[in-house]
Amino acid sequence: MLLLSAALLTGCAKLGEPELINVSYDPTREFYEEYNALFTEHWRQETGKHLEIIQSHGGSGAQALSVSQGLPADVVTLALEADVQAIAEEGLIDAGWIDEFPNDSAPYTSTIVFLVRKGNPKNVEDWDDLVRADVGVITPNPKTSGGARWNFLAAWAWAQQEYGGSEARVKEYIEALYQNVLVLDSGARGATTSFVENGQGDVLLTWENEGYLAIEEYPGEYELVTPSVSILCQPSVAVVDEVTRVNGTVRLATEYINYLYSDEAQRLAAEYYYRPSNPEILAAYGDRFDLNVELVTIEDFGGWTEAQAKFFAEGGVFDMIYENMEPEED
Repeated sequence: MLLLSAALLTGCAKLGEPELINVSYDPTREFYEEYNALFTEHWRQETGKHLEIIQSHGGSGAQALSVSQGLPADVVTLALEADVQAIAEEGLIDAGWIDEFPNDSAPYTSTIVFLVRKGNPKNVEDWDDLVRADVGVITPNPKTSGGARWNFLAAWAWAQQEYGGSEARVKEYIEALYQNVLVLDSGARGATTSFVENGQGDVLLTWENEGYLAIEEYPGEYELVTPSVSILCQPSVAVVDEVTRVNGTVRLATEYINYLYSDEAQRLAAEYYYRPSNPEILAAYGDRFDLNVELVTIEDFGGWTEAQAKFFAEGGVFDMIYENMEPEED
């Protein structure tokens, strides 16, 4: 949340000008920097007013908790529905938020891929390679990172198919996978830093868009591997109704999210390797994405309410698996 803290301390908004706070997750930093400039010009043309937008980024689960505890977000643009719903359950977002905007309030999507070093020296091709003894894995912590929960569920979906639906075998696979995890960073960007800048691990489980940005920033050093099975990731957006009613920013916040569905914003999302929800624009950028990969959806897990309770809540599957991995004390 350093960006937000710095902005509040310096008082970036000029007297009398509207201000909007967008609390988001790790890999959206670059996209929203450019989107904010695009939207600011749109707002100026619509209203004649200048606008200051403050960004906050971090692990999606941690960001949701911060908003629930008082971080004054006008809008949230988080990694998954469950994180937005957690804020709604605190009374800050009105019920029915998921139907307020198109496509389940998900203006763009992504999926989970593997980022490996150039030439793929460990020959990592699919999920079964991640449990080999010679492969070190980097992925964030599902307790704090929305992207990490997508990673976990994508791995689970592959294992379900591989082991014929045997949950015992699936859990054994997931435990073996996390035994190979070298670092559990709090968020997706921290995991990317561990892999790309600190040189840790052989494969990074990551958002498709985050992987492409790493390749773009470090040409010739990394490549993507798309596994045989992955998951449709739907980052969710919402107006924080209670905050905007107090701040008088309901119209502004609503338009900020609505404009994410505009052709200009959809093309911008594609430029930053998010999959646009507009099918025509997605098709126009189709050469950027593997559109043939088998994608399970969160509905295959019974929806986020069921998945969150089963896998990521206190005492859930992830906790039990991780506790089993901890060495026993003498």
